[in-house]
Amino acid sequence: MNVYDFDGTIYPTDCSIDFCIWCMNRHPKMWFTFGPKAIINLVLRKLGMLSESQMQLQFFRYLTLIDDFDEQIELYWDKNEKNIATWYLAQKRPDDLIISASPDCIIGPIAKRLGVNFMASEFDREFGVFTNNLMYAREKAKYIFDHGFPKIDNFYSDSLADTPLALCAEKAYLVKNNASTVVDWPDLDEETLAKIKEKINTGWKVHLNE
Repeated sequence: MNVYDFDGTIYPTDCSIDFCIWCMNRHPKMWFTFGPKAIINLVLRKLGMLSESQMQLQFFRYLTLIDDFDEQIELYWDKNEKNIATWYLAQKRPDDLIISASPDCIIGPIAKRLGVNFMASEFDREFGVFTNNLMYAREKAKYIFDHGFPKIDNFYSDSLADTPLALCAEKAYLVKNNASTVVDWPDLDEETLAKIKEKINTGWKVHLNE
């Protein structure tokens, strides 16, 4: 079984942010009802007055504002499915597993189109809450173990924060340059390990160029 992160790994951008902008462009009132709150929360996060998880929760509440969600998510993937990385499509297998911190209501439709398995953060659009932990870093590895998945042959991610899951695989690869370049997972020296630990504990994704 091969396991793939999604955003920045087999998809060049963050689909959750892209889909938010997509919906705001199609429902312009969201620029006024949601946009200012999102900016304020981002500023509060930068000032350390809002935790990462709190900011994430506030951001993803935009999903509760979209009455025609089912239609919009299909239209979004109709346009953007072509952006899935060509290197991934060339090696895609039916037993692939996509594992993502993005909400399942966004990842599910594209995983279905690709014909592969997925697991993602479960988000209740009616109440605007996550019903499980965000699938960051160590939570991804824990989920793999808790659900008895078969061994991981190859793991791909754009984020060094996914090192716990990379260590579960026979072979791991780091994806760079907006899902266009695949290299071997880097050696983990003491400085890099300290950086990874810090980033995992704060919930931020780690990239090689940080």
